[in-house]
Amino acid sequence: MAILPVGANRMNMMALQRRLVIARKGHKMLKDKQDELMRHFLDIVEEIRGLRARTETVLVDALRDFTVITGALSQQELEGIFIIPAVEASVSVKTERLLNLRVPNFEITFDDRGISYSLANTPAQLDVVMKKMEEALKLLVELAATEKKLELLANEIDTTRRRVNALEYVMIPDLKDTIRYIRMKLEELERGNLTRLMKVKDIIAEKYAT
Repeated sequence: MAILPVGANRMNMMALQRRLVIARKGHKMLKDKQDELMRHFLDIVEEIRGLRARTETVLVDALRDFTVITGALSQQELEGIFIIPAVEASVSVKTERLLNLRVPNFEITFDDRGISYSLANTPAQLDVVMKKMEEALKLLVELAATEKKLELLANEIDTTRRRVNALEYVMIPDLKDTIRYIRMKLEELERGNLTRLMKVKDIIAEKYAT
């Protein structure tokens, strides 16, 4: 620990004592914040696990069905079917509050323009597969937003942890050591003054005794 570079007097000691009280309050607030951030972090980790498993299932299912259904079509036929998109997707990005953080909230919407390919020349199950693709895309966007939220939380937890450690292991111990040092110096000074006063008293007593 280190002794702060301040003069050893009562005024500085009182100022340091006030700083120590504030530092302890700040440490408690940051510790509570860190605990709350960790609680949200663990909740989101569990949410991501379930969301990722669901996204993988839906996406793999959609891609498998798409491969099976379009497997008999040539590359030219496939390009002809999707040359004009039947659906246009757009993503809006909003933010929401999570403690003191602003986290992203992605929302995807689909503008259905109607079927742009011939029903007679395409497999009947293609519409079902495209709906599965839409659902998979929604889940992917939701997963991306949730993972970004987790990343921001992790950064905030790391920042808060470093502040908590700085207060707990550096600032508070330094303040306590400096206060203790000033108190010892003041007590030593008081003992010295008392000793001098006693000597003066003895000298005066001897002078008047003779």
